[in-house]
Amino acid sequence: MAATVLGHFSPITSSRSPPSRHRRFLHHNLFPKIPLPSSLIKFGAENSEPQPPPPLPETDCPVPPEQQPINEYQSLSTSFPFSWASGDLVEYSTRLFFTGASFAFFVGLPVSWFGSVGPEYEPVKRILAASSSGIFVVTLAVVRMYLGWAYVGNRLLSATVEYEETGWYDGQVWVKTPEVLSRDRLLGSFSVKPVLARLKNTLVILGLSLILVINLGDSPIATSYRTYKDPRDRSSLPIPGAYNDETARTFEPDAFCGEPSSDLL
Repeated sequence: MAATVLGHFSPITSSRSPPSRHRRFLHHNLFPKIPLPSSLIKFGAENSEPQPPPPLPETDCPVPPEQQPINEYQSLSTSFPFSWASGDLVEYSTRLFFTGASFAFFVGLPVSWFGSVGPEYEPVKRILAASSSGIFVVTLAVVRMYLGWAYVGNRLLSATVEYEETGWYDGQVWVKTPEVLSRDRLLGSFSVKPVLARLKNTLVILGLSLILVINLGDSPIATSYRTYKDPRDRSSLPIPGAYNDETARTFEPDAFCGEPSSDLL
């Protein structure tokens, strides 16, 4: 019984003999291997991993690389201080504030404090003058950023590109291809125009702030606040050795309104 059961689980050997050498020769000659094209071989690899989009056909572009609008945009977006405007709004505002405050504290305040006579008698006016200098410097920086971004934006949105081929003022004009024009206008509309709008709003705020600070400096609030009497105001102080009551009674007895002196009676 055990031999019968073991016989059922014994490996089955094939009774067919392996193909002879003559059969293998006929199989290779009658059914040769057909090589597959490389596109079919790469089909599975392309579907398994995402491939980057093919580059735009710019081989016929005669514009030097450093003068192409797309490269000018990339260079501007990473340069100082133009990269501030394209960054986060909080970081952008913080950098402008610290720039203006640093200039006002280290440059504007020493000049307004030590460059005038008696600054300790009108401290509010001197502080407002230093603040206006910081706002003015920040305004100049924002104007410079706006001019740079506006230049790059115009070149991105334009259908033509003006460039210099050799740098000897030999201006040339290249008409963008439809692919390049679509890419540049998309970049200019969604990347450059928001930056320009932010810079315009910043200039409006800085202009109103500068006008407000200047008006406060000339207002009675700043001029009336003084720590103590200004010694330059000598309207109520006598001049020692030049004028007193005794001198007035001696030389101008009729014009003096006080009591007459005893020696003049």
